[in-house]
Amino acid sequence: MEQQSPIAWLAKCGLCAALWLAVCGVATAWVGVGQRLPATTTRDGTLLTLNRYVEEKIPDVVLVGSSLTYRLNEEYFATARLRNLALAGGSPITGLDVVLAQRLFPKIVLVEINVLSRPPDDTVAAHYLRGTSAEPRLLRPIRAAVALYENLRHARPSHAEVVAAMEGLLKQPPGDFDNRLYLQRAVKGFDDDPSNDLKVNVKRLAEQVERARKLGIRVMLFELPFSSELQATRHMQITRRIVSERFPDSAEWLPFDVDPTQLRWLDGVHLDERSAMLVSRSIDTALSPLLLAK
Repeated sequence: MEQQSPIAWLAKCGLCAALWLAVCGVATAWVGVGQRLPATTTRDGTLLTLNRYVEEKIPDVVLVGSSLTYRLNEEYFATARLRNLALAGGSPITGLDVVLAQRLFPKIVLVEINVLSRPPDDTVAAHYLRGTSAEPRLLRPIRAAVALYENLRHARPSHAEVVAAMEGLLKQPPGDFDNRLYLQRAVKGFDDDPSNDLKVNVKRLAEQVERARKLGIRVMLFELPFSSELQATRHMQITRRIVSERFPDSAEWLPFDVDPTQLRWLDGVHLDERSAMLVSRSIDTALSPLLLAK
């Protein structure tokens, strides 16, 4: 059998690669860069969330925060142009850094203050200066092709279907899962003094807020509800005191209200799905007059 020369073999490989990238390029145009692409790790999820933000049209409202806010799915909100940039395991300062690094800005940014002792991720934020993306452009067609395959296999529910599912869940009573063991562990984990890290991060947040307001962005702080046991912990009391001292004006805080007796935390810290829906709707109600004022 006649053997192919190395040059011929490389030429065929190059042609196949070019054809594959061309197919992926078509998939990119069809799927669009704004699709939710499948993530494999927490870091990937962070980058994909932020990639989506810098590549799509700037929304009216952005939420930044930790994994607590991450659980407030965008589908739960009635506010149409809202993006949740909360990062699981991350800091609200990272998300706000990305927002401020772009050329265009949202009208309102909501900043969760529950977890402010965690350091911001400056490496991640640096990838998004002035609309640049952490994902190489060469890889976007490939990711888009994967997203197309996943979307065809697992079609996302329509907005009407999401709303119907929410209404059904909200009509049910709160869950009765016994989370006492998880809550005890969470309370023990919150029995620390975060003052040193908090003061550094709150100072940086205050600088961000001042800069954002000069750019015409309305920044409002919010605290997600915890159980009474967690609210009474040393960590949360110190956090609330330090943040309130730096941001004493009530006009700087989003005044949303939700019935605490309806809320549940399966792991003692993070809201369950029904509770996250209730909180999202309460935030919607508080946002409505602010958006009309804009």
